[in-house]
Amino acid sequence: MFMRTRRTHARQDAGRSAPPSSTFGDGSTADAFRFSDLFHLTRRPDSETPLAVARIRRFLSYYRPHIPLLLADLACAVIVAITALALPLCAHQVTRQLAALNNVPAALAGIYAVGGLMLALLAVQAVSTLFVDYQGHVMGAKMESALRRDVFEHCQKLSFGFYDRIRVGQLMSRITNDLFSLGELYHHGPEDLAISILKFAGATLILAQLDGPLTVLVVVVIPFAVAYSLHYSGRMNRALKLSRAQIGAINERVEDSLAGIRVVKSFANEDLENRRFEAENARFLESRRAGYWSEAFFSVGTTTFPQLITVAVIVVGALRVAQAKLEVGDMLTFLLCVAVLVDPVQRLANFVRLWQQGRTGFDRVMEILETVPDIQDRPGAVTIARARGSISFRNVGFRYDEDGPHVLLDLNLDIRVGEFVALVGPSGVGKSTLCALIPRFYEARTGAILVDGTDVRDIRLDSLRRNIGVVQQDVYLFAGTVAENILYGRPEATAAEVASAAKAAFADEFIRALPNGYDTDIGQRGVTLSGGQKQRLTIARAFLKDPPILIFDEATSALDNESERAVQSALAELARRRTTLVIAHRLSTVRNADRILVLTEQGVVEQGDHDSLIAANGAYAGLYRMQASL
Repeated sequence: MFMRTRRTHARQDAGRSAPPSSTFGDGSTADAFRFSDLFHLTRRPDSETPLAVARIRRFLSYYRPHIPLLLADLACAVIVAITALALPLCAHQVTRQLAALNNVPAALAGIYAVGGLMLALLAVQAVSTLFVDYQGHVMGAKMESALRRDVFEHCQKLSFGFYDRIRVGQLMSRITNDLFSLGELYHHGPEDLAISILKFAGATLILAQLDGPLTVLVVVVIPFAVAYSLHYSGRMNRALKLSRAQIGAINERVEDSLAGIRVVKSFANEDLENRRFEAENARFLESRRAGYWSEAFFSVGTTTFPQLITVAVIVVGALRVAQAKLEVGDMLTFLLCVAVLVDPVQRLANFVRLWQQGRTGFDRVMEILETVPDIQDRPGAVTIARARGSISFRNVGFRYDEDGPHVLLDLNLDIRVGEFVALVGPSGVGKSTLCALIPRFYEARTGAILVDGTDVRDIRLDSLRRNIGVVQQDVYLFAGTVAENILYGRPEATAAEVASAAKAAFADEFIRALPNGYDTDIGQRGVTLSGGQKQRLTIARAFLKDPPILIFDEATSALDNESERAVQSALAELARRRTTLVIAHRLSTVRNADRILVLTEQGVVEQGDHDSLIAANGAYAGLYRMQASL
């Protein structure tokens, strides 16, 4: 067996220390490098389809499950537009009936008939509007939910390397805030376009029939209104991008501070955290201020231009009435049609605003969806049932960055079925990295890792990881009960199996002493438990999984002496039935290992069982004596 290691720069073992800070492509802070750089490096190549076209297709694809509802929504939108156009025509008929007052009974009958028709049209319009507002919004919410689900599912596929570089707060912002406006766009986009086109075309045609010159006056103003709206909508979009990036930074600050609230309080640094938050909050306020400035001008324009058109129609229309070129009834109908004509302009401006907001959010989440997971199943990857547990490293090399130093180089190692192997040595020599390569948390750059003689890249990821149990030094428990956290190892397990796993991890006694036993809620990250109790729950979770291969990454580091001895006994019992790798700084936990590998910057400098290594009086013996003297 031969192995050489190289020390990493900032990371130790499995990338525990934080990488250098940088910024996202949208200007917000993040780890390691720009999110946009990650996106451009890893998005799926498609030489035939431009990125914008591909994204539009992806955007439209979310309508596919809702085509019947979309068609019904558009049909109701068409009815709303038609009834809106019909009402001014009905009013025109009423004014014509007023001209026939020399035959009062006939005129009144006509007025009543038209009035009844108008009420019927209003009823149809109200029902159609109700359908559009409710069902349309439900449709938009379902599409937004589907996209959020896709983003979350894709995040589950991304490797440890991705999360080493990207802050969770930024991802949370993209999964939540960035999708809020998409539901509105999905709903209002098609109906606003349909209503706008029908109303504009219909109203313009009616106006032209009533008075051509006055129609030209109205139509001439509309392009200026549209251009004004587009200009300030664009400015709003730029401000929106900045504010959304900044809310991501606020999420990061909040997540960091609240997750580490015990550290904050232990150092009495509440004021420091408040100042840090206030700095991010002030940047967010400034980004919103720019957006509100543009939004104010946008809002002023959308209200002023319609009023300007109305004033122009009243003044010029009155002049044409005085010149006997337009009848008073026609002028009244003209004003009503102008109101109908103005609505499409406002809807178009609203659509542009929604499009800008929705596209900004969609582009940001697409950067995640277009990030190709760097660890995937190979074509033809096989599913294995229960592995026997042999592990082999063949000329394995690994480094975290493409141009970074090697952590492992030319590693050759064989671990037999059922062997209990301990990895010891100083931090940063590749112990955790070595173990993280087996379940493919990271991918070996060179060489191959074999489980039962099969390259792990030829085994389906889910199948491979079901055969490997990992208990890490950094304990993570989910909010919920004790039983739910242990069941995470095997959700279909019975209560008896949960209790058996807890007993194997010597956790059953303290669990039963809790207020509600296994049904006790342990809070976020197991906040109500001690460090040793939390660690034993994670060990119980791994025991319940019952994998043929176990990896303990300094899993007993948080245990007191009594708990350590208990877990050590449990490990010894389990090791007789499965392949076990233990990374340990406390050498007392691995005295019973079948083989101990001593790793340094020079590689594996020693190997053997505890007694033989002590007798050799080498590096291991020195480490052991040093710990014994503490």
